[in-house]
Amino acid sequence: MATTYEAIATVTVGSGGANAIDFTSIPQTYTDLNIKISSRATGSAVSWNFKITFNGASSGYSGKILYGSGSAAASFNGNSSFFDGIYMSGATATANTFGTVDLYIPNYAGSNYKSISTDSAAESNATAVFMSIQAGLYSSTSAITSIKIQAEPTSDLAEHSTATLYGIKNS
Repeated sequence: MATTYEAIATVTVGSGGANAIDFTSIPQTYTDLNIKISSRATGSAVSWNFKITFNGASSGYSGKILYGSGSAAASFNGNSSFFDGIYMSGATATANTFGTVDLYIPNYAGSNYKSISTDSAAESNATAVFMSIQAGLYSSTSAITSIKIQAEPTSDLAEHSTATLYGIKNS
């Protein structure tokens, strides 16, 4: 059985930045979803957090995050109101560098709770730059029809940040 990736939508942040990237009206015709993100925050830090929500829901999220900062490693439990612990480069990271995120959601259209996995890294030549992996759960039996990606808590996504949503089919 071959697996096929199909680009559903790509959003690139324009001049002046943006508060969020929204994917709406996600078709329910795929097996899984994958989002590839190249991003930078406008907030003055080397690394910055993402806030990711599904279907506009403000609760039902849980996860375990493992992260490293270049000098230490640790883990923590995720926030119950959104997925966090997903990192991107901040405004004080090395100029013109963007962090990377790979977010995977299997069985997003099914009627069971939705699992999520992420792999993220803020890019910079600084010593306190974060990278993380996360296993999470969205405790909803509703199909995922929209995804919002925001810088958290007081930043915007910088110009040229890009996210591409892929649908995955097993055929």
